Amino acid sequence: MSLLVKITLSAALILSIAVPFGAFAAGEKTKGRYRTALAANVFLFFGTMVFAAVVMFSGNAVAAETGAQAAGSTAGMGYLSAALATGLSCLGGGIAVSAAASAALGAISEDSSILGKSLIFVGLAEGVCLYGLIISFMILGKL
Repeated sequence: MSLLVKITLSAALILSIAVPFGAFAAGEKTKGRYRTALAANVFLFFGTMVFAAVVMFSGNAVAAETGAQAAGSTAGMGYLSAALATGLSCLGGGIAVSAAASAALGAISEDSSILGKSLIFVGLAEGVCLYGLIISFMILGKL
């Protein structure tokens, strides 16, 4: 990949994160503003990822691979799958912890004797992240 493409993709990724929150930072603090910023962030980020995949896997770059390049491409896909396993499991775990922890705090404030039970549910939600990390170690062990 040429240097210009790398610089363009880097700038696009940085802007996909900075622009939505910068553009929607001013004004009244409402729930809709954060949803709009998050939607714009997700749209720009995944749009950049699709563009990067098209640039990476298009044209003669894939067709002209030799043996050494094919091995590097396979290793690259392994690293990508390990990163996705970890990242997506942590994203799901974070969403689960946010729901479980807020409910646990509300329940503990009413009855402090259920602290142990509520911590179990929060711990189960955090376990999802650990499972993704274990899977990524298993993938990296195969490379």
